[in-house]
Amino acid sequence: MPTHHHCDLAILGGGLAGGLIALALAERRPELSIRLVDAGTRFGGNHLWSFFDSDVDPADRWIIAPVVGHRWHGYDVAFPGHRRTLDAIYHSVESAQLDAVLRASLPAEALLTGRRVLAASATAVVLDDGERIEARGVIDCRGPGDLSLLDCGWQKFLGQELVLEQPHGRDRPVVMDARVEQLDGYRFVYCLPLGPDRMFVEDTYYSDGPEIDVAILRERIRAYAEAQGWRIAEVAREEQGVLPVAMGGDFDEYWRSTPPGAKAGMRAGLFHPLTGYSLPDAVRTAAAIAAAPDCSADALAELTHGLARTTWRRRGFYRMLTAMLFRAAKPEARYRVLERFYRLDARLIGRFYAGRSIWADKARVLAGRPPVPVARAVRAIWNMRAGGREKRT
Repeated sequence: MPTHHHCDLAILGGGLAGGLIALALAERRPELSIRLVDAGTRFGGNHLWSFFDSDVDPADRWIIAPVVGHRWHGYDVAFPGHRRTLDAIYHSVESAQLDAVLRASLPAEALLTGRRVLAASATAVVLDDGERIEARGVIDCRGPGDLSLLDCGWQKFLGQELVLEQPHGRDRPVVMDARVEQLDGYRFVYCLPLGPDRMFVEDTYYSDGPEIDVAILRERIRAYAEAQGWRIAEVAREEQGVLPVAMGGDFDEYWRSTPPGAKAGMRAGLFHPLTGYSLPDAVRTAAAIAAAPDCSADALAELTHGLARTTWRRRGFYRMLTAMLFRAAKPEARYRVLERFYRLDARLIGRFYAGRSIWADKARVLAGRPPVPVARAVRAIWNMRAGGREKRT
């Protein structure tokens, strides 16, 4: 006979956003009973997430610290006309670590894997095996809503964890190596030294379309590794992804494109408009929910909607820059925009990635001779504001 669960909170989607909410609640609100539901066999899927130390507020680092598996001091960027090492702490989280920490932190009955959600409301969930969850509140973290309601470009990638025949000799990440051939938009390679003979290599594109030809990207990763003098013994793991980067859109319509109630992560539109990354927002959301005095359905819906809507409003500057990158720069010349950006002050760069740029940062980014034609830049901004579905809501 199907199980009937009763709990305080049901979290739908055990990826980054849902997993961090569950961990934050387990730590700060242990009196609450939780059900974390995911369609996969393990939480977190098959991913590696990275972030800068400055992306996360010091007061919230207790949430992400248990799942951090790698930490480096400093990172490199490389462009055809500019190379630089930046003094910043960089972290990575592997999905296997997220899964392990969740299983160690929450009771077994709280963790429901291999279950698909057939229907959900603000207080109830029906699963594909007939089980039902009744909760004071439901938080939906099951991936994006209707992205056609946003004006998007795409950051798409294929990443491989390579086991090498010899040590690679690298002690810090290369966050962007844009010295590669520029194909399908702005292309760069991203490298993380996960061990003396292990290197995670990701071939990444800021592209007009979301399509990925996995076979071609595998060959490009192999060629890149060969050019570095690395001989591949085996590919230990592979992942691919497509992240939206937003130039505009209607936030309220996007929110309404999924069932009403509390939402987090990509489903709430909580991602950086230019990088597509959602980890800093996932940490902030988890902190806010763990501190909420009222975890009822209505209170959680109001909390998460307010957080997401306020964040969207504050990020118009980043959507404008995304529009300039995609609409003002020719695809093969987009790297020049990032090359110029990485000549700026390191503190400005850190605030940019964290989504916390101050007015002086914005003025500095836009000052001087732009790396794109002025007329095209003006046209891109005008289209974003007037005809690109950007709504002042």
